[in-house]
Parts: sequence; C-alpha cells; structure tokens
Amino acid sequence: MNIKQRVINNENRIMNHKPRNSIPLVQYSKFLVRYSIFICLLSSVFALYFLAGCESNAAPKNPLTEQFDTLTREKREMMRQIEQLESKNKELQKQINTLHDFPDNVSFKDIYEVKRIKITKYTNLYDKDKNGSKETLIVYIQPIDRDGDIIKAPADVNVQLLDLDKDKGPIVLGKWNITPEQLRKLWIDVFMKTNYRLTFDISGKIEDPDKPLTVMVTFTDYLTGKVFEEQKLIKPN
Repeated sequence: MNIKQRVINNENRIMNHKPRNSIPLVQYSKFLVRYSIFICLLSSVFALYFLAGCESNAAPKNPLTEQFDTLTREKREMMRQIEQLESKNKELQKQINTLHDFPDNVSFKDIYEVKRIKITKYTNLYDKDKNGSKETLIVYIQPIDRDGDIIKAPADVNVQLLDLDKDKGPIVLGKWNITPEQLRKLWIDVFMKTNYRLTFDISGKIEDPDKPLTVMVTFTDYLTGKVFEEQKLIKPN
C-alpha cells in the first residue's frame, strides 16, 4: 500500500469515528433544562429559609408602642362619646331656654294636665288565636285633660286583673307594669279609637272564662307625678 492510499484510509477513519462518551444534542438540551429547574428550586428554598430566619430574628414589638396604640384608640373613643354628650347637651339647653321663655303668669299645668283616666268599653278578654280559649286581656286607657280631650300623656302604668268574689275575697289573677317608654309605643289613633292599647297574656290564669272579672289601672303621670286609679268590671262575651 502506497503512501497516498494510507492517507486516504486515515481520513476515512477520522470522518467515521464517534467518541464513546459523546452526548446527542437533544439529550444535552434536556439536561440543561433540568439543571436550570433544579437551580431555581434550590434558590427558592434558600430564599425561603433566609426570610424565615429574618422573621424569627426580628425584634419583638416595643411595649411602649403597644401602650401608645391602646391609648390612641381609647382617646378616639372618648372623643366620640364627648361629641355625643355635647350634642345632647345642646338639645337640653334648647329645651331649658324654651321653658325659661314662658311668661311668669303661665304655669305648666295651664298647658298640660291630666284630670282623669278612662278604661274604655272595649277592655275585655279575647281569643286572639281563634282556638276557643280566651288567652288575651286587652286594656284600653284614655288620659283625659280638663277640657275633656284625650291626650297622649307619658305615665307609669300598673294593671291588675282581679276576681272580686265575695266568698273568697279579692284574688289577683294577673299583675303587670308598663314603663313610660313602653307605654309610648302603645298609643293608637284610628277612627273612633284614640287611646293606649295594652295587651297581656293570661294563658292558664282564668279558671272560669265566663265569670265577671275586674280590671284595675293605676296611672302615674310622668310629668306631674299625679296618680290616677280606675277600675272596670268586664263580662266575657
């Protein structure tokens, strides 16, 4: 074999030779991607660890700062209450000024005065749920002034349901108290009915629903302090 033929053979061997440890391009690309993902995950873990360490090493909140925040909140609440009180004080001052402007020869009772109260004829026992048993006592009260007009007068009201059987003596079947604030909400003013309407549950209190009973009302005028008493015999229908 001549020299020229040897050179050609060597070139062919070099061109066809594949290193044993060579890696295809596709596999190498996948390796780079996986390696990048691994580096990113590792970096995230170190970042989280670093932040957790910073939080654990953070200094606790200063007690003076906490006390300052508490006092600030309390101050805001006190200022709000003061504003409410000032508003009420202004309203009361207006009422006082109005009363001071009354002429000397005009008394309060010349403007407002309850002379008596009346328990109307509609006061009785009622079967409100239509079950055949009268379980409700409804009392209608009319405060009346010196001119005979019905007026809405604030009062403290006591109501008693009595059995005045002469053989047994007076028996209190029920007793209730209505405050002025409660009474204010019980005023009704409709056609031919202007009065306070008081409703009471008497379930289990009446043995004989057909027996006449007595309703007694004590009406304490909230503005003048006068006490009025009235009673009425009711005959269940």
